Amino acid sequence: MLHGPVMIDVLGTELTESDRRMLCHPAAGGVILFTRNYVSPQQLHRLVREIHELRSPHLLIAVDQEGGRVQRFREGFTRLPAAGQLLARCDDDAVAARHAAHELGWLMAAELRAIGVDFSFAPVLDVDGGLSTVIGDRSFADDADLVGQMAGAWMTGAREAGMVSVGKHFPGHGGVAADSHVDLPVDDRRLDQILAHDVRPFVRLIDGGLEGVMPAHVVYSACDDAPAGFSRFWLQDILRDRLRFQGVIFSDDLSMAAAGQAGCYADRAHAALRAGCDMVLVCNNPDGAKEVLDALAGYHDPVAQSRTARLHGRAGQRWDRLHEDPRWHRAVELAAAFTSEANLTLNLDGK
Repeated sequence: MLHGPVMIDVLGTELTESDRRMLCHPAAGGVILFTRNYVSPQQLHRLVREIHELRSPHLLIAVDQEGGRVQRFREGFTRLPAAGQLLARCDDDAVAARHAAHELGWLMAAELRAIGVDFSFAPVLDVDGGLSTVIGDRSFADDADLVGQMAGAWMTGAREAGMVSVGKHFPGHGGVAADSHVDLPVDDRRLDQILAHDVRPFVRLIDGGLEGVMPAHVVYSACDDAPAGFSRFWLQDILRDRLRFQGVIFSDDLSMAAAGQAGCYADRAHAALRAGCDMVLVCNNPDGAKEVLDALAGYHDPVAQSRTARLHGRAGQRWDRLHEDPRWHRAVELAAAFTSEANLTLNLDGK
């Protein structure tokens, strides 16, 4: 059974019969895991194996494991610093910060691959404009070139551990104050301003082979009336045609408030796919997920399926062997140096 176009979540730390029915639906293509799905590495490994055994090829399994405020798996995994801490704690030494980003990207990916998780929705490529609290220190820097350099190092490190990267939130969420989880942000800057600033990190990583992109639930009113994730202008004209991006385009969560302007859940999914998304996410709303799965039961896009099939992670080290790897020990010490000061917690729907 090939990958369907829908990524959904599951209820708890093991699969229910309802979870199994939904994951075996022909429109299902992946699972995104949250904090509520995690107790320990051992439990998570059992859950991942259970999901993998449902279908062949197995469903893609993803998580938000950026570090800092957005890290779903914590106890038993290495606590990762927020991206925005790297330059500051390296006294603005860009070379040292890039090295840290490289090794922490490897560490994040090596631990997830040891459990069987295919990828994290990372790195964040938004440039911190000092406006967005929902982005804030999730951004590597307030300079577009530094964001590109550090995120590129993170991507390279993750790739060394067998994991693809998904850059977000295209074309950039850092220029608006509103949080798209609860509101519909509007960015009124001109296209040339956005291309010259926010899009630069995406260009750099696409040139380096970035495998996935997640667009923002943000309206860029001088360019299009639709949020980027529902906009053919942004996804086709700019991302595919102008930037020559060949990887997978994921919608952001269709349960977010900013997605509501597109209609019911089925309408949101159809709108995102028509705009150019290859896979849509429906999180924390089982009824909405069922509505989307049923609406897309007959959906078939061979090109999108070919793209998503390339996202499976390469074989990683076993969990016990990873913990014997000198590189892992060095990376853990590096992470500890950055996380010695407490981080604030922001849930971001990490139920």
